[in-house]
Amino acid sequence: MDVKKASKERLKLSRFKLDALLDITLSINANLPAGELLAKYESILRNNLGIGKILIYKWSDKWECILNGGFPKKLEKGIIVEKHLVGFTEIAFVTDNPDFAGVDIIIPVHNNNAPFAFVFIGDIEEEGEGMSPVIRHLNFVQTISSIILVAIENIRLFKESLRQEALRKELELAARMQKMLIPDNSRLPHSKKLVVKGFYFPHYEVGGDYYDCLKLSDTKTGFCIADVSGKGISAAILMSNFQASLRALFTYDIELVCLIEKLNSVVNEASRGERFITLFIARYDHSSGMLEYVNAAHNPPVCFDTVTGELTHLQAMCVGIGMLEQIPPVNREILTITNHSKIVCYTDGLSDLPGSDGRETGTREIIRFITNSDPVEKNIVRMIKALGIPDNNPHLFDDVSIIALDLTR
Repeated sequence: MDVKKASKERLKLSRFKLDALLDITLSINANLPAGELLAKYESILRNNLGIGKILIYKWSDKWECILNGGFPKKLEKGIIVEKHLVGFTEIAFVTDNPDFAGVDIIIPVHNNNAPFAFVFIGDIEEEGEGMSPVIRHLNFVQTISSIILVAIENIRLFKESLRQEALRKELELAARMQKMLIPDNSRLPHSKKLVVKGFYFPHYEVGGDYYDCLKLSDTKTGFCIADVSGKGISAAILMSNFQASLRALFTYDIELVCLIEKLNSVVNEASRGERFITLFIARYDHSSGMLEYVNAAHNPPVCFDTVTGELTHLQAMCVGIGMLEQIPPVNREILTITNHSKIVCYTDGLSDLPGSDGRETGTREIIRFITNSDPVEKNIVRMIKALGIPDNNPHLFDDVSIIALDLTR
């Protein structure tokens, strides 16, 4: 080949490289999807450089083959990246390596100084005499591979950021909706005969706790606390459905056993056995002092008579709501309030906290703070502060919800 012809060939090749890089760059700037970018890349390597086979492994959430042009499927399945490829940090010739049958060259592609993709090249066409064009232009192959694969990774990361942002907004909306289920203290009863205060802290943006207080008649007030198994948006949706049903069904005269049975049907239909709800529900008549309640597998609330000093735990008496399609027979319990008394209902985010001795606190802290004549609101504020909730307790791992009542005849 004369000098003039060789010069023209070099110029032609240089223009091809520039045109290829320009085309790829414009395609990236045009936000073409990853599939189209890979198609352009494959066309450049196979149609213009005479590469017979191309295969790419890339890391996203796991190592996967994103392009296989010409290699047998068994190669895809036979390569374990962590075992066979992580040792390759530079371009390697592997023609005689039995682990890579049919592969001539492996090109690692780096991002942030770590390999995140590997390009396999095989069946290189020879130009008769002399060096293969792929080997002569290996730096160009490496460069265009890096550009394409980094662009594809950026597309993936951008989509992931959009997904995360959408999820964050969904969680924010779910958190706002869930907080609407929890009554504000300003809306809870505050009279001479009944004072109710609540405390709610979701450990994650969306929690699974719920408490409520309803005026059922001039003399009767209903209150409850509940905790759904599991967390996240699905738990919040179930609890939202549960709250709506409870508010619709809970009346001044409904039998609590009947109410539990109806709620069990509601939860079973909504969750289809995948979740259940523990529930303590009570109805208090301040004219008679009668407190009737059912505890469906919930943590036993603590009742303290400030005059006699008697402590009572309102124990569970049936399984949780939604645990079984047909709930076993339930008996309501009755407690007569004769003196100024306090009742503290809570979820296991409070009772499961480890104390200074490493054991779960259970009701120890509640008892320690409420066994006095002070209003229960002050007791709860002091207890929450002493336990470092929510900011100063490293052991906090769950939602914490409390509904506390001062009952006076």
